[in-house]
Amino acid sequence: MKIKDYLSNRNSRFATVAMTDTNGLLRGQMLSVSNLKSALKNGMGMAPAQLALDPTDEILHLPGVTDDDGDFHDGLLKIDEKSTRILPWSSPGHNLLILSQFSDETASICPRSILQKILNRAAEAGITPRYGLELEYTLFDETGESAQEKAFRNLKTATLHKSHDLITYQVLQSEWYQDVSEMCENLNVKLSKMHEEIGGGFMEACVEAGTGTDPADQAVLLKNFLRILAMRQGRSVTFMPRWSEQADSQSMHVHMSFLDSKGKSLFYSADGEHCMSEKFRHFIGGLQKYSGDLSLMFLPTVNSYRRFAPGTFAPPSLHWGFENRTTCFRVVGHASDTLRVENRLAGSDVNPYFNVSATLAAGLEGVLNKIEPLPGIVGSGFVLPDAPSYSRSMPEAIKRLRESSFAKKWFGERFITTFSASRESQLEAFSAKIPDVELERFFILG
Repeated sequence: MKIKDYLSNRNSRFATVAMTDTNGLLRGQMLSVSNLKSALKNGMGMAPAQLALDPTDEILHLPGVTDDDGDFHDGLLKIDEKSTRILPWSSPGHNLLILSQFSDETASICPRSILQKILNRAAEAGITPRYGLELEYTLFDETGESAQEKAFRNLKTATLHKSHDLITYQVLQSEWYQDVSEMCENLNVKLSKMHEEIGGGFMEACVEAGTGTDPADQAVLLKNFLRILAMRQGRSVTFMPRWSEQADSQSMHVHMSFLDSKGKSLFYSADGEHCMSEKFRHFIGGLQKYSGDLSLMFLPTVNSYRRFAPGTFAPPSLHWGFENRTTCFRVVGHASDTLRVENRLAGSDVNPYFNVSATLAAGLEGVLNKIEPLPGIVGSGFVLPDAPSYSRSMPEAIKRLRESSFAKKWFGERFITTFSASRESQLEAFSAKIPDVELERFFILG
C-alpha cells in the first residue's frame, strides 16, 4: 500500500510509525492522518533514549544520552515512504505500518541508519550487496506469564523431541506455519523457507535474498511479529541464543554475495577454486581478519556467549570451508546466481541491521585491501588448534570493539563509544545478580 493512497482514503484514521532500537525491537507511535502528513514533510520526534533501553525497558548507560549530560530530548526520525506495510490483525484505516530511522546526529547510533551508511560505502566501490537471513527461534506452548511462574524452567516446547526437518512435526504444526505465511504476506516479508530445527519447538524461517535495507527490514519485522503471533495464540517465542542448558544454540545466519552495476555476480569465476573469484576470496579474508573485532555486534547480550558451550553447533572459530557447516564462514553454491558465503557467527539475539552491517564492513575491508584468507577447511572445523577466533566472553568483546581502529573507521567513534558502554552496563547489571545455579551449589554446604 502506498502512503498517498492511504492518505487519500477518507476512512483512514491512524498509521503506525516505527523505528528499530538497539535490540532489534520495533518502537514507535500511532499518528493520526493529519499528523502523518506533517511528519512526512518535517520528520517525527523520538527520544534517542529509546536506543538505551534493554528489552524490558531497563535504561542502559549511553554516554551523552542517559548520563549526566543527557536531557532526554527528541531526535528527528525520517520516515521511509517506500517501507509501508499492512499491520496484521488491524482494521482498515488503522493498519498502515511505516519504518523510519534517525536522520539527525542520532543517526550515528541508529541501527538502520548505520546499515544504510555501510551500504552507501559499498555503492561507492561499485558494489551492490545481495543478502538474505535465516532466523532461528523456539516456540513454546506457554504464555509469558506461565513461563515466568515456572521460573523459565521445565517449559513445554511446541514439539517434544528434536526434529530436524522432520515432516511429522512440520505437518503437525501446519497451522502455525500457515499463520506465519499469511502474516508475512501483509508485512511484505518474503519467506524463502521454513522448517523444523534441532530441538523441541526449535524452528527456522528464512528471508529471501535481496538488496538495500529491505532484507534486514524484513528480518526485523519477522522477529517482532513472530513474537506477536505467538502471544495472540497464548504461546511464546524466544530468540535467546541459549534458553536452557539442554537446548542447542540459536543463531541468525547471513548469506551474502556481491553484484556489479549490471547485476552480475562479483563472487563467481568459472576458473576459480569452487568457482570463487578473487573478490570472493578477499571478502572471506576480510571476514576472517575483522569479524573478531566486531564480536560485540554479532553477540550483543550476556546470553550470547552461552551459545558456545561444548556440544552445541555454534562455529568453533573464524575458519571457512566449502559446504562445511563446522566452519564459521560456509561457502555455498555452484552457479553465478547461487554462489555466496554464509556467516554463521551471530546469535539469534542479534539486531539484523548490525548483523548485516558488520558482515558487510568486514568483507568490504577485505575486498578493498585484497586480504587473502587462510586455506579453507576440509573435514571437521571443531578440532583445529590455533584457529583465528572471535571473542568468547562479553568483557573481551567490549574491550576488542573499543580498541579496534577498523571498527572506528567503519562505524565511527560515537557508535563504538555508546554501543560498548550500553553493553558494559548490561554486563554489570547481570554480574550483580545471584543466579539460581550459585544458590543450588553453595547455599547449604558452600
